[in-house]
Amino acid sequence: MTYSPRTLLLSEIFPPMTGGSGRWFWEIYRRMPRSQFTIAASHGPTASELDRTHNLDVVRLPLTLTDWGMTSPSCLAAYWRAFWSVAHVVKDRGIERIHAGRCVPCGWIALGLKQLYGIPYDCYVHGEDANAASSGAADGVLSSRQLRLMTKLVLKNVDRVIANSRNSARIVRDQWGVPAERVQLLHPGCDTNYFVPVPKSREIRDQLGWGGRPVIVTAGRLQKRKGQDMVIRALATIRQAIPDVLFAIIGDGEERESLKALTIAEGQQDHVLFMGKVSDEELKQSYQQADLFVLANRQIGTDIEGFGMVLLEAQACGTPVVAGASGGTAETMHQGETGYVVPCDEPDELAALLIQLLSNPARLAAMGKAARAWVEEQFDWEVLARQAKGMFGVHDRDERTERTKHGSKPEKKSLVLSH
Repeated sequence: MTYSPRTLLLSEIFPPMTGGSGRWFWEIYRRMPRSQFTIAASHGPTASELDRTHNLDVVRLPLTLTDWGMTSPSCLAAYWRAFWSVAHVVKDRGIERIHAGRCVPCGWIALGLKQLYGIPYDCYVHGEDANAASSGAADGVLSSRQLRLMTKLVLKNVDRVIANSRNSARIVRDQWGVPAERVQLLHPGCDTNYFVPVPKSREIRDQLGWGGRPVIVTAGRLQKRKGQDMVIRALATIRQAIPDVLFAIIGDGEERESLKALTIAEGQQDHVLFMGKVSDEELKQSYQQADLFVLANRQIGTDIEGFGMVLLEAQACGTPVVAGASGGTAETMHQGETGYVVPCDEPDELAALLIQLLSNPARLAAMGKAARAWVEEQFDWEVLARQAKGMFGVHDRDERTERTKHGSKPEKKSLVLSH
């Protein structure tokens, strides 16, 4: 039988904590043999409840740090607690390899364990956590000189980088000098059994507060790089062609009040709906009932959109998408067939494209049909899990042994986390 070393996924972001990377890790690692993988994740108020619903080997540790730097006694103490709690799991489980969920803080802890115990580590890169090329503003993780130095040391000593997009892979090669042979691509994905197309329903649209209007939807944290402000600024132009258009914004975040103020300043109060945080079912219904999904992302400082899982979820529901020409969002779609990318640093080009698409319902319908097929073929979690097994050295024999050991195949229950 082929020997497979036990691996530790080290990630502060993991369910029930929300976030795209947490969903990615959940979907991939729950499809791996329990005998080969342990997950070290952060505590959370509902973590114990969630952990009773699965058979993964999850250990909850103090991994959530309020500051990723190392300049204050409190930060050093937090890293010290996190490091030794992980070290205990490493020794207890006989861990021989670490998968760090991101460069900092998890990669920094993995680097320390490599120095102490000689354990090799791989590191996931999501784009915004590694991009050091600034647009001039001060936003972004790597606007900090200290975090840039920490990231440099992590990537200098990594065995392998697992990039969520070709754009992220380019960043670690070009900006950090990681050799191409040490960089591998593994896209995030989508649960195509949960996110499915349904016919448009006036009843559901009324429940969502939309009525029979043409609706543009976005979903995600309300932050500058997501570009909700650009769509609001584009509405005046869009309304010249589509007077009753509605922009439905799902999510919450630090830009909420400024976006509301912008809506008033632009005179678009009757054309912008702030839906806030919604249930999983309402999120899915919004994808399904929307005419078009838009993520008008742009780079702010070093902050970029690394991939954009919401774009996959919308397409899986048969809704065409538009995204900003920045980061890795172009890789989520078959451009020109299931969606488009457009520069979103200013609203004019975005407005022109949205008018063109919303004025052609037949074209939107064809794009939505193609979008569903595209995601099923390229980004279903089962497809991506098979890629990950090959990358991690997991063999079919290992899986069969694992199922026999536990009596049956572990339930592949879907977990959808609100954005």
